[in-house]
Amino acid sequence: MKYLKGIISALILVALDQLTKYLVLLNVKPVGTIPIVEGVLSLTYHENRGAVWGIMQGQIPILIVTTLIILVGVLWLYGRIPDEARYLWLRIIGVLVIAGAIGNFIDRIFRHYVVDFIYFELINFPIFNVADMYVVIAAALLIITVIFIYKDEHDFDFILSKKGEHNE
Repeated sequence: MKYLKGIISALILVALDQLTKYLVLLNVKPVGTIPIVEGVLSLTYHENRGAVWGIMQGQIPILIVTTLIILVGVLWLYGRIPDEARYLWLRIIGVLVIAGAIGNFIDRIFRHYVVDFIYFELINFPIFNVADMYVVIAAALLIITVIFIYKDEHDFDFILSKKGEHNE
């Protein structure tokens, strides 16, 4: 059941990411920028042909392979997370990472670039998208949960234990 919930959740999140990118391609790309809060936040069309903050420009094959490796690793970890309620946050984090990776992976495969469009002009922050937000939120949640929830030295024993052994 955890797999079904995770798959459905990830599919919904990926669909939301792809919908926002589609709407940006239709509405923002033709004009370049649509101010939301003048001088603070705008929708600004950008084709990112690299990774985070534009590093590795033009290295799409390497980014595709890297994404596949990350997806396999996260899926493996997701499958090992115990079904206990206290590990719900780890399952949510896993779904967010998976959805973020797949959202940008789709762009790289079909467009050969990632559509970025959220721009915080006030601080000149690099332009990003919804899939990027999923990954950043997952990272923040992981930090918070490790600090405040998963403090016991055995909380992550399930990662290296034999399948099913962690629930005994």
